[in-house]
Amino acid sequence: MTATDAQTEHTASVDGIAEQLRQAVAGGLTRPRRYREQQLDALVRMLLQNVSLWEAALAEDLGKSEVEAHLSEIAFVVSDARLARRSLRRWMAPSHVLPPLALQPALARTVPEPLGAALIIAPWNYPLQLALAPLIGAIAAGCAAVVKPSEVAPATSALLARLVPAYLDPRSVRVVEGAVDETTALLEQRWDLIFYTGNATVARVVAAAAATHLTPTVLELGGKSPVYVHRSADLRAAARNIAWGKWLNAGQTCVAPDHIRVDREVAAELVDELRRATAEQLGDARTSPDFARVVNGRHLERLRGLLPGGTAVTGGEHDAADRYFAPTILTDVDEQAPVMQEEIFGPILPVLPVDGVDDFIAATRDAPKPLALYVFARDRDALARVERETSSGALGRNVVVAHTGAPGLPFGGVGASGMGGYHGKHSFEAFSHRKAVLVKPASLDTLRLIYPPFDQGWRKELAKRILR
Repeated sequence: MTATDAQTEHTASVDGIAEQLRQAVAGGLTRPRRYREQQLDALVRMLLQNVSLWEAALAEDLGKSEVEAHLSEIAFVVSDARLARRSLRRWMAPSHVLPPLALQPALARTVPEPLGAALIIAPWNYPLQLALAPLIGAIAAGCAAVVKPSEVAPATSALLARLVPAYLDPRSVRVVEGAVDETTALLEQRWDLIFYTGNATVARVVAAAAATHLTPTVLELGGKSPVYVHRSADLRAAARNIAWGKWLNAGQTCVAPDHIRVDREVAAELVDELRRATAEQLGDARTSPDFARVVNGRHLERLRGLLPGGTAVTGGEHDAADRYFAPTILTDVDEQAPVMQEEIFGPILPVLPVDGVDDFIAATRDAPKPLALYVFARDRDALARVERETSSGALGRNVVVAHTGAPGLPFGGVGASGMGGYHGKHSFEAFSHRKAVLVKPASLDTLRLIYPPFDQGWRKELAKRILR
């Protein structure tokens, strides 16, 4: 069999998978609370019983240290699954509402029901977390799902394909590996929800495919998440926090600080503090066990092409063989250069001076709405103005990235940075439909008063009510 024949056979094997999973939901397999709890428990076991395998896969794909693999991937998913497990009874309960007097006697409630068969398309930068965190929502809501891992993180993709069917019920959860052909074959099918995490270019393809079947989508995208540092900020604390959030996963984080705009009078001091913080946290980043690697050579070359957009006051070194790209701070940045026109998604941090909060807000309003926006200040008016006068998927005041660890907060974008949100109960809601239910007594036809024919008295009363 040739490679082409094998590819064709593998692609054909996914045909009809959406309908198979939809039947699992329609037949009632996934609906009982106990079944959902068992699947969530199994997902936790899959992670905890194979920790060393997950660590090795994440190290191979992205050079992640054991600590980073736990904090940003393994423990994150375990915590999310355990939250869903202990909250499931409450999340599944109907919500009662009071019907208006005109409909009494009656009962009204909303009932969460699973949307059906879901397609989850995961990215490569957090290949475990961003494949399984949405799956937790699907399982909790009573959906069946296909997880399509990213082929750009092949070790994690292969491990998911091996372990998921060993722990989770393959009647309701499948993993499909592959690249464009497999994704295209999946998108041609009719799903009840498509959950995509990635870039805006592919998101348009996903949205177009979903529109063919009027399928709802959750699109978790990205954008150039800006940081504003006000002259009143604690520059030392700000620099330490920004450096951590930027160099995490070698900058390959959708909510990482993309660039900094800082009040002109403190710009030089902030750059010095950023250099100091980077040295304290990573030392020689090339040999640091806590600094990840760029995912592949193509992305490293893309990052290298962004360097001419400014002056590297620190960093700029790179090694294709090791997929190493040094933490790099740019000054004298050209606003029209590619580094300021596209999402960086790597360890390059442009620093641009601005003339106060008005200047920052104007620059932000002129750009697409970002997935996250961060402001560092002790001045309450500056903090309030940025929160009130900008729009973003999330806002961090004197902190970056950490909002993703608060399950009570929805994680998602706005405008070009995405639509829909998840984490915690928001994940359950993302994969659920809230069905409206109105219950009337079978023997009391109280609505007969509004049946036609309408007499003259009704017409006069209606006219009075409208004109009142």
